[in-house]
Amino acid sequence: MAGNKRKTTKKDTVKTPVEARAIEQPITQTLESNYMPYAMSVIVSRAIPEIDGFKPSHRKLLYTMYKMGLLTGQRQKSANIVGRTMQLNPHGDAAIYETMVRLSTGNEALLAPFIDSKGNFGKVYSRDMSYAASRYTEAKLAPICNEIFRDIDKDTVDFVDSYDGTQQEPVLLPTAFPNILVSANSGIAVGMASMICGFNLNEVCDAAINYIKDPEYDLFGSMPAPDFSTGGEIIFNRAEMEEIYRTGKGSFKIRSKWRYIKEQNIIEIYEIPYTTTTDIIIDKISDLCKSGKIKEISDMRDETDLNGLRLAIELKRGTDPEKLMQKLFRLTTLQDVFSCNFNILVAGNPKVMGVKEILDEWTAWRTECIKRMIFSDIAKKNEKLHLLTGLEKILLDIDYAIDIIKNTELEEEVVPNLMMGFGIDETQAEYVANIKLRNINRQYILNRTSEIKTLKDEIDHLKEVLNSNRKIRGLIIEDLRRINKKYVIPRRSEIVYSADLPETPDEPAIEDYPCYIIFTSEGYLKKLSVPAYRNSTDQKLKEGDSISEIFETSNGNELIFFTDRNQAYKLRINDIEDSKSANLGQFMPAKLDFDEGEKIISAYITGDYSSSLLFVYENGKVSKVPMSAYVTKSNRKKLINAYSDKSRLVKIIRIEGDTEIVLFSNDNRALLFNSAMLLSKAGRTSEGVYVLTKKKDRTVIDAKTAELSGLSDPTVYKVTRIPSSGQMLREDDNVEKQLSFID
Repeated sequence: MAGNKRKTTKKDTVKTPVEARAIEQPITQTLESNYMPYAMSVIVSRAIPEIDGFKPSHRKLLYTMYKMGLLTGQRQKSANIVGRTMQLNPHGDAAIYETMVRLSTGNEALLAPFIDSKGNFGKVYSRDMSYAASRYTEAKLAPICNEIFRDIDKDTVDFVDSYDGTQQEPVLLPTAFPNILVSANSGIAVGMASMICGFNLNEVCDAAINYIKDPEYDLFGSMPAPDFSTGGEIIFNRAEMEEIYRTGKGSFKIRSKWRYIKEQNIIEIYEIPYTTTTDIIIDKISDLCKSGKIKEISDMRDETDLNGLRLAIELKRGTDPEKLMQKLFRLTTLQDVFSCNFNILVAGNPKVMGVKEILDEWTAWRTECIKRMIFSDIAKKNEKLHLLTGLEKILLDIDYAIDIIKNTELEEEVVPNLMMGFGIDETQAEYVANIKLRNINRQYILNRTSEIKTLKDEIDHLKEVLNSNRKIRGLIIEDLRRINKKYVIPRRSEIVYSADLPETPDEPAIEDYPCYIIFTSEGYLKKLSVPAYRNSTDQKLKEGDSISEIFETSNGNELIFFTDRNQAYKLRINDIEDSKSANLGQFMPAKLDFDEGEKIISAYITGDYSSSLLFVYENGKVSKVPMSAYVTKSNRKKLINAYSDKSRLVKIIRIEGDTEIVLFSNDNRALLFNSAMLLSKAGRTSEGVYVLTKKKDRTVIDAKTAELSGLSDPTVYKVTRIPSSGQMLREDDNVEKQLSFID
């Protein structure tokens, strides 16, 4: 058959550019080869801080400023600094400048800022007070950066090539204090995040000193709680803080500081939580006033200026400021929650750690830095000692050394001749040969060689320190004590105890009264009072719409909506405005923020959550889920995974107690069973059990309670065990007749 093989032409083999690029491969391979490198790059090289307390963007900026001489020199234009930083950081100038802003003294984002700024750098607590362009501002390194870069030139940390290979940059900065705990830090990577609250510098140093001395030390004795640059009051709960200190995860409450100025009848807020901004607070209070939930405020102004933050709230006559503030704490971010997630990169791997574990890692890393510094000092001193011992041999006969140099004809033979003449190596001979003529005298050589004993003693001491972990820890403690004394930063966030605070009033009681809820097939809903409902002759509906349900309920109840996207939405009836029969009502998909194209399947009044829901699926399965499975502690509106998505949902039936249910199948069969035959499943996503026997192409098309089934005698189709195939519909109960009863 080979003779019949068609000859391949050029036209057959040439691919179009699109075909050449299209390569089929499994999605898992695509994720591994394309997505995973990106994810790891974000985690390791961008979003998560390392043990020195910096992200790469922070480190590149600060090191660039250090190399520019801005640790001791005058301030330079921020635009110049940003431009120089781009040699290490390939990101745009805007991203680099934003990093500089956050690290500056002017922005007030950090308790111990690293950049001494001049000009408008904005404020962390205000979106409106944005920073000026980089050409208008100036900056230099703050004094505390002396402790960040201390001994960096003594091989304390590794250096790597920059992204373009033109220069070297440090992998970490040899911070002499646990900056990872002092500087607040947050970042969102791929599949993980980090949220580290700041602690007071002096408290951290005290805690580190005591913990290094005694691993059983109670950290609360030195650093009882975090500290924030924006101040505020931390509501201290020992159990919550212990959980954060132990695991690195947890949350605590922080609230604003305020005072009442009686003469002006205003409340002045002068410190706010680190997690919010003045703009968010003002917008929220404005919304509450417009909705009528707060009626005690006549006006609110942001009077923040160069003297600091100030929000002024004007009160109406007769308002109790204490009660109003308690309400505002409950309804706005004037009291907020800081959620901790101490996720830190250690040796390139992200790890969530408690405070003691962080101090352990920092101490181990700082120990390594000091050891490398000592190795560097020993190497330099040994090098100097080696040169001086060679010089010492010259002292035996200076005239002979001069004669060797004088009588050597060729310059390149001077060093070899000195090596042979005095038994010294090339390095020592090169050093001797380069001594100035005026220094070739006994006094100079004696003065230099007198350092030999001192150098030997220093080297022995350094080796002794190097081999003693106790002495290295002593050096760490010495640095911490020096920093603690030199940089005194008072605590800004006051610690208050919940027992000392006035009781927060409960949420106002909802006015409860009878009402009617009218729900349409298009998703419109309106609430009518009993008189309005009884006096109405007709309900206004959108063209083509019809009433789906009418609920007689009360204003204190709740509604739950089930949708075709496997989700449920809850709504307090109190949150629905009273309407009239002449109104269309509110469109629920818009009010509850449905996903695009999402439609409502069923709606129910939750009541006291004592009833149950039957979920009937196309494959013949039915699950019984108690309504209590949809109880939420908070006012959460959206519930995902509201029911099983293994098969298409046909019907939801709400039942009170044991109820007889009829299933109808597409092969003209009916089956009546009692809901008591089903076990109640607490999980919302329960798949249920087969009620209709599984058979190829057989599906459930509808379900009804026996009373609403329309069957002439439902008991004819009753079964005593499930699953069952049911029975063929009798002539007077044919499918066409049943479909006329279906919604």
